[in-house]
Amino acid sequence: MLAIFDLDETLLAGDSEHLWCEFLIEQGLVDGSYYKTNNDRFYQDYQKGCLDIDAFLRFSLKPLTQFSLSHLNALRKDYLEQKIEPIILPEARKRIEYHRQQGHTLLIITATNRFITGPIAAMLGISQLLATEPELGPNGYSGHIIGEPCFQEGKVVNLLKWLNSNPHSMDSSWFYSDSYNDLPLLQKVRHPVVVDADDKLYEHAVAHNWERISLRS
Repeated sequence: MLAIFDLDETLLAGDSEHLWCEFLIEQGLVDGSYYKTNNDRFYQDYQKGCLDIDAFLRFSLKPLTQFSLSHLNALRKDYLEQKIEPIILPEARKRIEYHRQQGHTLLIITATNRFITGPIAAMLGISQLLATEPELGPNGYSGHIIGEPCFQEGKVVNLLKWLNSNPHSMDSSWFYSDSYNDLPLLQKVRHPVVVDADDKLYEHAVAHNWERISLRS
């Protein structure tokens, strides 16, 4: 059986990609005014369900192209300690452990790119991760992605590709998410669970009698 988790605002009490940009601003590594304005605008568009994912990826991946891999890795280490460790929800860890004890395969699926989310999944003890894949060449990150963004319907597309090479099905699967953007995948699983949901998703969950929980004590 498969237990699938969204990451941002579901297992975390915040958005890891938005926080990464804020971290870069605080470090003085990007144009603070430009990046804050656009970071906040894209985040609001995401919350409203009208995010232009291609424009957002051009914006969010550009800083990865501006530093060496060793510099990026050092920055990421500090970012994880300062921004991510404090927002990992204890109740989320308990829910993950519940599924682990049941023998379920654990999987995080997130629109946030793998450079950011790979180590976060490891911090949560989850080895299987589907994320938007930034292209890494011999000279570093290119600013482009490989494949389809892991966003909205793209989460379903990427999950189905993963299932083609992994011995699992969605027949008895769970998916935990906070966002109406994840409705396409929530509608595909046997056990959709909405977690501290946004207003649109909460209304949909009530109308369809989906399980509704909070992981924020």
